[in-house]
Amino acid sequence: MQANQNRAWLGVLPVVLIVAFSGVIPLMTVVNFSVQDVLDVNTRFFVGFDWYREILRDQRLLDALGRQLLFSATVLAIEIPLGIAVARAMPREPKGRGWGAAALLVLLALPLLVPWNVVGTIWQVYARPDIGLLGHGINALGIHYNFSQVSSHAWITLILMDVWHWPSLIALLAFSGLTSIPNQHYQAAELDGASRWQVFRFVEMPRLRSVLIIGVLLRLMDSLMIYTEPFVLTGGGPGTSTTLLSQYLATMAVGQFDVGPAAAFSVLYFLLILLLCWLFYTAVVKRDLEQDFARQGERAAHE
Repeated sequence: MQANQNRAWLGVLPVVLIVAFSGVIPLMTVVNFSVQDVLDVNTRFFVGFDWYREILRDQRLLDALGRQLLFSATVLAIEIPLGIAVARAMPREPKGRGWGAAALLVLLALPLLVPWNVVGTIWQVYARPDIGLLGHGINALGIHYNFSQVSSHAWITLILMDVWHWPSLIALLAFSGLTSIPNQHYQAAELDGASRWQVFRFVEMPRLRSVLIIGVLLRLMDSLMIYTEPFVLTGGGPGTSTTLLSQYLATMAVGQFDVGPAAAFSVLYFLLILLLCWLFYTAVVKRDLEQDFARQGERAAHE
């Protein structure tokens, strides 16, 4: 058994080395720049943690952080339940055999295939109040809508764009978990007179938990790093109302060429994403362990 595990590690060793080369080395470069004041290619001075202290006192960054957390929390609160609901509404085995389920899966996957910059362009045209179907239709109802001038309209449009783009990922993952549930479980629940909510909670959720952890982690990381879509759609405006962390970082690094502060910001940004994902994963795993212990205690009590 130990020999098989060693061979398995040797099999993934090339992947580990590639990830280390493509991920760790650039990260170390950013860390190096974050403790230096870079004047030009050949002139730089060591400044220690000065850039970190400056970044943490930057009110514009704190505002962008608040907008980023609000955006991530909003899209996750909408997309996770929506994806699960879509997956539950799809036909499954044995009724799902044939072209119907396959066609639905292809349709669900289509938004995921659209490049991020194209998503922003599509919604920029779609939501324009003069020629866009959405914008013109809302204005035709007598509601003044202009996402390029009104902050609340820009936020709603940004949320709608993300909700159009990403629930398919959760739906596909949830559908894969639901199709692994034997029909006998549903038949037993029906004989017991279980309601739809009880079926979802006690039959489906245990099978969905693993895939949903993956889906939520992917969406959490992606929502925290989103850049292209809001940049194309609103450019961070009106004003800075939709300027999220990634766009603020790009403005600092590329627009202003503040290499040192931008590097310090990048390190803090990376640690923030890592911390939030770790907290989520730890909370979920701890809850699963507590539920397993509780079930084992119930079994022992019955025995």
